[in-house]
Amino acid sequence: MPDQAKRVVRPFLSADELDCIVSKLAESITRDFRGKVSCEDPLLLVGVLKGAVVFLSDLARAVRLPVAFDFIAVSSYGASTSSSGIVRILKDLDESIEGRRVIIVEDIIDTGLTLRYLQNHLQERKPEELRICALLDKPDRRKVDVEVDYIGKEVPNKFLVGYGLDLNENYRSLPYLGIIGEKQQPKGG
Repeated sequence: MPDQAKRVVRPFLSADELDCIVSKLAESITRDFRGKVSCEDPLLLVGVLKGAVVFLSDLARAVRLPVAFDFIAVSSYGASTSSSGIVRILKDLDESIEGRRVIIVEDIIDTGLTLRYLQNHLQERKPEELRICALLDKPDRRKVDVEVDYIGKEVPNKFLVGYGLDLNENYRSLPYLGIIGEKQQPKGG
């Protein structure tokens, strides 16, 4: 078992609480886009890989409008573990978004650097409308202002895992959100 998998995860938001948050976000999106989209021109949800996949899946089912989805993968890189603001696209969209109504679906907003880059990058592709929906927001970590249209819940500056969020690819499949704690100490002498 990898070393990081031995860490303690304290529950933070239950699966039921997450369902409630997603339902409220979906209600707002449905209300805002009713009459603006159709089966021929559905609302496009752009999931930011990999963390937003679980959230996007639940959100897409909860929105009471025709939706389509696509994915983009981005990476901030630098010498440290925190975002440098230098972003590269690892996987681009499969389709054009020109003239489309688009919502960027993000798992968590931290510094805002990557999301700002992504917002500017996609805006250059001339969508009819571009909005942002984030499940979680850590405003205490913000380095740049990003206008977010839909926020599920503001969270403390703790390392969260589960419901798509990971620590070195572990914990994504947890059905709840948890806070990573200290490593468990081995039993015995």
